[in-house]
Amino acid sequence: MVGISGHRVALLFAALLLAAPLRAAAQPPEIEYAYPDQSVWTTRVNERGEPDNPLLRVASALFGRAGIPWRGKDYPATRMFNHLRDGTAQFSMLVKAPVLQECCLLSATPVTRSEVRVYRTAGKPPVRALEDLAGRRVITIRGYSYGGMLGFLNDPANRITNHAALKHDDAFAMLEAGRGDYLLDYAGPAAEVLATRPIEGVESDLLSRQDVFLVLSKSYPDAPAVLARLETILATLDVEALMTSAAR
Repeated sequence: MVGISGHRVALLFAALLLAAPLRAAAQPPEIEYAYPDQSVWTTRVNERGEPDNPLLRVASALFGRAGIPWRGKDYPATRMFNHLRDGTAQFSMLVKAPVLQECCLLSATPVTRSEVRVYRTAGKPPVRALEDLAGRRVITIRGYSYGGMLGFLNDPANRITNHAALKHDDAFAMLEAGRGDYLLDYAGPAAEVLATRPIEGVESDLLSRQDVFLVLSKSYPDAPAVLARLETILATLDVEALMTSAAR
């Protein structure tokens, strides 16, 4: 009886050894979430002094529920797109861009949206379309493409004088000092600056709403099914609450 029992134990142990690599192989590959090193959402920084990206909290909830290991890494915009194209990074949350069409799948439903607004001081006429800025002095913030609108601003045919500021608060100081007729900024960072440093009579006009989508590399294993699963999880999340929670 002892011999039979020992044989059974040995067989069970061997079966466990064989099953272990199979379970390990079933673990999804790690995903790198590549995101821009300049936030369109906030002026806040994290404990490392880096711009806070509230979409990291959305990613944490998404991948946590999906059981997919992940890491986040910020890059300059050009390098970020290159990494998504060559598969070095497999995931992001971005506005639709032609460069993503060949390399990546995009969710059918947006995660959230960003707003580009035009800020002006009293007496300046409202701006309803990008073309209204032709011939004007415009203040922008260095590093933003504004969803492709920067090309229009820098086109000599549009006779726009583009004054580029390094930071959001610098840009509003320039507007207050009359160094530009209009200032282009994202709504989130602009609201934070104006809350701490109000400018009398400043007004804003909505120029563009830009939907932000889940972006998954086609090279990630079983990418269509994985994206569908992430979209299902996304529908259960309170994205706004995650994005507005305090930076950690």
